[in-house]
Order: sequence, then C-alpha cells, then structure tokens
Amino acid sequence: MLLGAVWCALAQRPPAPPANEGKGSRPPAARRETPPLSGANSAFDISMLDRAANPCVDFYQYSCGAWLQRNPIPPDEAGWGRFNELQERNRAILRDILEAASKPEPNRSFIEREIGDYYAACMDESAIERKGLEPAKAELDRIAALPSKAALTEELVRLHQRRIHAFFLFDSQQDFKNASQMIAYVDQSGLGLPDRDYYLKTDPKSVELRGKYVQHIQRTFQLAGDDPPTAARKAQTVMKIETDLAKASLDVVSRRDPAKQYHMYTVHELVSLDPGFDWAKYFTGMGVPNLQNLNVVHPPFLRQVETVTVVYSLDDLKTYLSWSLLHSVSGLLSKAFVDERFDFYGRTLSGARELQARWKRCVESTDALLGDALGQKYVEKTFGAEGKQRTLKMVREIEAAMQKDIESLDWMSPETKKQALIKLHAITNKIGYPDKWKDYSSATIARDDAFGNAMRLRAWSVQHELEKIGKPVDKTEWQMSPPTVNAYYDPQMNDINFPAGILQPPFYSNNIDDAVNYGAIGAVIGHELTHGFDDEGRQFDAQGNLRDWWKPEDARRFEERTDCLVKEYSSFSVEDSVHVNGKLTLGENTADNGGIRLALMAFLADLANKPKSDIDGFTPEQRFFLGYGQIWCENVSPELARMLANVDPHSPPRYRVNGVLSNMPEFQKAFGCAAGQPMVRRPACRVW
Repeated sequence: MLLGAVWCALAQRPPAPPANEGKGSRPPAARRETPPLSGANSAFDISMLDRAANPCVDFYQYSCGAWLQRNPIPPDEAGWGRFNELQERNRAILRDILEAASKPEPNRSFIEREIGDYYAACMDESAIERKGLEPAKAELDRIAALPSKAALTEELVRLHQRRIHAFFLFDSQQDFKNASQMIAYVDQSGLGLPDRDYYLKTDPKSVELRGKYVQHIQRTFQLAGDDPPTAARKAQTVMKIETDLAKASLDVVSRRDPAKQYHMYTVHELVSLDPGFDWAKYFTGMGVPNLQNLNVVHPPFLRQVETVTVVYSLDDLKTYLSWSLLHSVSGLLSKAFVDERFDFYGRTLSGARELQARWKRCVESTDALLGDALGQKYVEKTFGAEGKQRTLKMVREIEAAMQKDIESLDWMSPETKKQALIKLHAITNKIGYPDKWKDYSSATIARDDAFGNAMRLRAWSVQHELEKIGKPVDKTEWQMSPPTVNAYYDPQMNDINFPAGILQPPFYSNNIDDAVNYGAIGAVIGHELTHGFDDEGRQFDAQGNLRDWWKPEDARRFEERTDCLVKEYSSFSVEDSVHVNGKLTLGENTADNGGIRLALMAFLADLANKPKSDIDGFTPEQRFFLGYGQIWCENVSPELARMLANVDPHSPPRYRVNGVLSNMPEFQKAFGCAAGQPMVRRPACRVW
C-alpha cells in the first residue's frame, strides 16, 4: 500500500469515506443509456468552443464554454467532466460484462463466477433489505460486551482485518530508504470527515458542517436501535474523540513531504509511544508475529491515541468503535442506512442531489474489490496489443523530449543533470494492464451474501498487503484496476502507469489528428513523467530510494522556480473566499506545466517531418492546445469545489488550463496573445 503523499495521479479525487462497496439503494431505476462522448470523433470538437470568449483572456472558457453549457451536472453526481464521460462509458461496458457473468450458467469460467456472483449479491436489494442491520449486529454486540480496555486490542484486530481503520491504520509499504523491500507501517486514521482541518477550522461553514456531521452520527445510531437522547450523547462522544485525534494528525500539506512520513522504530520503541496498547498481541492477530521494526508515519499521533484511550471511559471507547464500524459498513446495509449516508457524504459534503442507481454502485464495488478479475474481462473486450504499442511509442517520444529538456536546462549543473538522466532512463512504463493478475480464489463469494462478500474480500486485501512485509517488492503489481480512468507515477517503483480505461477518447483516438492526441494523452504522459521530478518525486533516486541526489545550488534554484508556482496558484479563487492551496497542489501543478511542454516538444519533433495543414480553421499548434484544454472541461458543485480545495492535491480544471498555458510563450504565439492579456503571465513560471 502506497502512502498517499508520494503517490501522484493524474486526476486524483479525495477517496470516498470507507466501505462504499455494495451500497443499498432505492428501487432500481430505469436504465439510462450512456451518452456518447462529445464530438464526431469523440475527441476534439469545435462545437465545444465558446466563440464569444477570447482565447487570450480565458482559454478554458474558449475551449469548453459550449460544452459546459450543455453538460450540466447529473443529479447523481457532484461534478461532471470529460473524465466522467469516459467513466460512464466504461461503467456501461463493465455492467454488460457483469450482467452476463451474473447469470448462473453452468459453463461460466471461474472468474465469471467470481465477479458474476459478487455482482448478483450486490444487486439483490430485497435480500439486503430483509437483513437490515443483522449483518453488522454480531460485531456491534461484540463491541458492546468488551469487558475492559485491555480487550480493545483484540477488537481492533477484528476491525482492522476488515479495513475498518479505527484509531490508526496498519499496512505495508516500500521502505523509503531501501525501495527493494517491503516493510510495515502505522499511520494516522480514524476520522469520519475528509481531513483534520474539518475538525479545527472556525469559519462559519466549517462549524455548520461539523454540526451536520454530528447529526448524521446521531441519526445513524438511531437507525442502529438507540433512542434519540442516547444517540445524541453518543454522537457528541464520537465528535470529541475524533477531534482529539485530528489535533494530533499531520496536516495535508505536510503529508506531501516524504521526509515527514518516515520514522523507523523498533517494536520496542513503538511500545513507548503507546504503552497501554498490547502491540505484540495486535501484530500476532494481524498475522505478523515476528515484526521487528516498522515506519511510524507520524509518532505524535500514536501518543495521542494513547491519551485518548486513557482519558476516555470504556463506554466512550466502545461508542467510538461502534461508530467506526457503522460508518464503514453502512453502505452495505439496508436502504435507511444507505440513504442516511448519502444525505451527509453525497448531498451535504459533495453537492450531489440523488443517490446513484444501484447497478452503478455495484459495478464500482466489484471493480474496487475484484479489480483484476473484472479487469481481465474488460481488457479482453476493449484493449488489445495494438493499443499498448501505440501508447508505448508516444511514451518513448515524450521520454526523449524530457531528455532534451533536462540537457538544455540553464539552471541545473552537469552533475545533477547526470543523475536526473539516470533516473529518467530507469523509469518503467506500464501500459494497459498488469502482466500478472491477482488471484482472489481464497475468498469465498456467495450469491446471497453481499455484506459477507465485501467483508471477506476486504479481509483478503488486508492479508494480501500484510503478507508482503519483509519480502522483496513485486514490481509487476499495479495500484489501479485496468478500467480506471486515470494514470499515476509511483516514485518508489519509479514507474508510470496508464490503465486501459484512460487510453480511449477524449484522451486518445485513432480518428483524430496527431495534434489533438499529443495535446491530450501526450500531456497525460508528460504529466506522469514530470512527477518523477516534482517537489516530491525529485527526492527519490532512480532505484526509488529517498536520497538527496541534488547539488545544493541546483536544489535552491529548483525551489525558487517552484515557489513561483506556489504564488501563482495561491492567487486563484475557487468558491466564495476559498483559494487554491498552492503548496498542497504544487506537485500536480509542476506536473501539469512540465507535462504539456514535453508533449509539445514531442509533437513538434513529429510534425517537423510532416506537412502542416489547418483543420477547421486551426493550425496544428492551436489544435494541440485545444486538445489539452478540452480534456479538462468540467462542471463542479460548489460543495465539492470547496471540499477539493481543502484536500485535493490537484488544482481546479480551469486553472489546470489557464494557469498552465499562461506560462507558455508557445501558446501565446499560437493564438497571437499580447503582453498584458490574462493568458500572458509575467513573470512566467517554469520548472521543467
């Protein structure tokens, strides 16, 4: 399991609250046909343009204005953009696969039985409704019967084995200082709101949101059988404990610094942080009895866990554990629990107006828990060897462009350039799908047990990760399933990963000219490559070890250039008085700015040997920038926009376009922008 702060994705969004697998729902809605992607070629489309906008004033509006107007946010979404369009198409493909696999035909393959039976159980809403709270009742009763604080250890083992991360998280990761080996780590966790600052900010919206969260906790306890006064008291207890945990949590910007997340402790030293907890019993219960040392990501947090377990009564701690369980599994229970969960996390926190149809949630749940099994069927249907080779060709062209870029830098010394090129040449390219698929056969999947299926597969995933501790790193493994519409760079693996799900229009199409493909998927490839050299990625060497390979003067010059980006993006507003956090988004902004430059270099090198011609009145260079601008078209609810500004390391789409292109003289030349216009930034920011 990778630490979020050093795992860089193209379009990462804050993770949903734990355990959305197999959520219950309203009665099945009529099937909504998946809309086609915009444009005749499902890529660059001149009908998406706002011709009334000036590209030198607001290129995002110029590129996307008409699309934004005719693509309002669907009621079951909190945002809607080009990524969502493709996700919706992929989801429909996956639905077809799962509906076929869910038919209990005797000739189904083993994988078809796995994914088909899981999906069938998830879709059996009447069975889920009949069971109500019953699937979680035994565990709630077990928590209620805990005889002493000493018994907390055994209960935390049971919860953590099912990825219910009360108090803290325990998992495996690559060793920052020896990236060839897997080690254990313990990290902060146990909060129901998206980030620690949600508990600590004093502005009116934060106070209001905390009040609504407490009401959500109370209503959930009432659904679980408590009378209103008892539920209200329990909700206040949960809020107090979570607030105390939040106070000791590392903030989201600090978590972007790998050095602040690496503290190797022996188990004996770990015990000194929380001596009241039986760590030996915990590690044995989690299946790693002979653990000698591990990474304690943020030691002050574990000290606070000890304080909480000492200060609060046993009944208070039981209340917190009960909430941790309900919070994590409510999406797997009956409609009343699902609706309550959606009302807070979907409607209040994110701005969605309707719960998604059950089939969508069951598709996503299958992908989340059986991603490699479902991914095999998806790849068979959508992605062949030809697509893999086409993508790899462009990756190599953009890697060549990055080599030229590094060699031409006037601010980097020859010694550091040499190390940078060694790292660049060591990057591994993973395209489409893994070479080795995960095997879920040890987890039992039953057609009549949606809750149990999810719990058993969670337990499988926990065991799968913990079994890695003390072993060499498996460099064939992926952190995204093949249908995922995203891409990522892993600084410890030193690889870039492009799932099959994103290698389709509007990011790539055989039916569109090269300019648009380079501006779209080319910029994606360049983005991921640049992550190897952003403010986080640059701290890891070619082997993935946390090591300073920079000359001090080069590091100083790098930081001067990244500081320009911090100031630029911090000036952008999101909603009301909320601004982009330039420090939180620095890595992604660096990758956006560097990635499109690399894609442009590769495109111009390819174009040099071909005839240049206008299409739809646009030059090749203009089509390149329009191809880039149009992949970011997105409408976002105010609620989601505010949440993303607090926790998402990516800038809003408008600034992923305007913030980037205003730094590029090549863009300004292509569209004839003059000094003083908004899309001509002075001074321009550039790192790579």
